[in-house]
Amino acid sequence: MSAITHEQSLEQFHEQLAYVLANYHSHGKSISNYHNVVIGGLGGSGIGGRIARLAFLQQSPVPVEVFSEYGLPAYADEKTLVILCSYSGNTEETLSMFSQSKAKGCDMICVAASGKLKDLAAEHSLAYYSVALGYQPRMTLGFGLGTLVMILGELLGGDSTALLQEVEHMFQHSSAIIEKAKVMYAAFKPTIANKFVVVCDLPYEAVAIRFCQQIQENAKGEAFVSVLPEANHNMIESYYGKHDTNFLFLNSGTNPRVNARFEFLHGVLSNLGNVIYQYPVADAHIKTQFEVIHATDWVSVWASNDKGVDNMQVGIIMQLKGHLEGLK
Repeated sequence: MSAITHEQSLEQFHEQLAYVLANYHSHGKSISNYHNVVIGGLGGSGIGGRIARLAFLQQSPVPVEVFSEYGLPAYADEKTLVILCSYSGNTEETLSMFSQSKAKGCDMICVAASGKLKDLAAEHSLAYYSVALGYQPRMTLGFGLGTLVMILGELLGGDSTALLQEVEHMFQHSSAIIEKAKVMYAAFKPTIANKFVVVCDLPYEAVAIRFCQQIQENAKGEAFVSVLPEANHNMIESYYGKHDTNFLFLNSGTNPRVNARFEFLHGVLSNLGNVIYQYPVADAHIKTQFEVIHATDWVSVWASNDKGVDNMQVGIIMQLKGHLEGLK
């Protein structure tokens, strides 16, 4: 079966959310039984955890952390819930975290389309959530993030079904989002070969990371994240001239002091002639974050087309996997 193209993945994005809603089942767990939650995953399978963590940051009474590593933190124990996500089910770092979770006595939930992680979940009778096959892993955010929103919502004593239905409906009628994406892309098109710096506040940090990952993998370009207010204490001192950089601003608007910082930085950069686009973010709601992700995903695909690169192939990543396999 040929892989679904990125354009098809975006055009049919609502189907991923419909799949989650149709296949979700209760895990029967409560946050009151845990001292902390660890979400483990890499790349396209890991970014959903970062977005979900921030989305529930003000609701969770215990720490929720995301690790894209081979190991778990020292504090992980029998009072830790570990949620492992791997589209292929064979990501070596995630499988290593599985082994450590078992050794430490952690409770676990697994999310995978196939592979060893799916088999291990069945072998150990763990809560498991499926993902449809045929996609590029980085284009499966609807499956991964949607499932995590449901898992964490239930864990915190709620039900995210209505929220996910609302997001699904938004993507069934996504023309307005695509128009916003086109406006954004028009601002960057003349300088699309330049690197990107996404300036964001904390609620949009994971969304910013997601866009950078898509520019890197799809458009084969450099992209970096600058989070305010922290970057105002260091990175701002590098802006004394015009840079070969596309600046994208993502500000939830939730903190007046951070808003003032965005305004000041925008003035500094624009006065020097830098290319800046501020996406019209409405709030920090997860539905709005889905919108911004969708729009920026389109930008990464159009950028790859204009640059004449193959957004379906990740040649160097595959070389690295071969290199690591040869070391075993």
